[in-house]
Amino acid sequence: MTIADVIGVEQRGAVAHVTFNRPDALNALDMALASTLDQTLARLAVDETVGAIVLTGAGRAFMAGGDVREFAQTLDGPAAARSAYFSRLIDHAHGAVERVWRMPKPVIAAINGPVAGFGIGLAAACDFSIAAEGAGFSLAYCHLGATPDGGATLILPHLCGLKQASELVMLGDRFSAAEAHRLGIVNQLVAADALANTVDALSQRLATGPRGAHAAAKALLRGPLTAAFLAQLQAEKDQFTARADGAEFAEGLRALLGKRKPDFTSRPDLTSQDPRFILTNES
Repeated sequence: MTIADVIGVEQRGAVAHVTFNRPDALNALDMALASTLDQTLARLAVDETVGAIVLTGAGRAFMAGGDVREFAQTLDGPAAARSAYFSRLIDHAHGAVERVWRMPKPVIAAINGPVAGFGIGLAAACDFSIAAEGAGFSLAYCHLGATPDGGATLILPHLCGLKQASELVMLGDRFSAAEAHRLGIVNQLVAADALANTVDALSQRLATGPRGAHAAAKALLRGPLTAAFLAQLQAEKDQFTARADGAEFAEGLRALLGKRKPDFTSRPDLTSQDPRFILTNES
């Protein structure tokens, strides 16, 4: 497998266009895509010919969350192997998000279609997010008995408030691009046939602007949140890998693949809670 099999990179002037290239799987995040995205962003971050980066998806989706079919392959194996798989996957995925967050170049998410799970965290971490009007959004982790990753549990409360973020995460309902714009998750909403030109104009403007000033401004804007963001990525990894060993996650995966509603009530999974995040009545 080559990089081009999972990631397409095209440089137009000083703008690098990075395309998730798994259209048949709605660009769902698997190990190959996560690791290749991390490597690609690492290279572009230090490429002096690149002044701005655009992230988008091939086909009709931006990124439909994690690849549940690959996830399901871990269910019947030993718990140690499952934990190791998710630990590696999240390390690569969070490496990519951290590079977006910290690199001195503006990064634009061109949300061309459905985006879910990790894709929402990735897009929210970008400096700009432009969405096509028909794009749908979903933080569907709860339907899998899982918890969010990609920094979403820090970025979303910051962007749209704690109560709205709680609704998005704990209910996992789909919401429209218009609602994402209202909540501040995306900067701009455009017609699908205008997305490419809108993103091209913005990315060229950024790439030909004052790179040093843009880098300094990005550092200033994100500086107060950066330490908390990095700590939250680790906390999200800890929670996700713990949940992946539980009965709820297994039930959620099997229900999704079986196209049925999950039954979490007979499979409560309270053993993997992190004591740092358990609410108590203590003042």
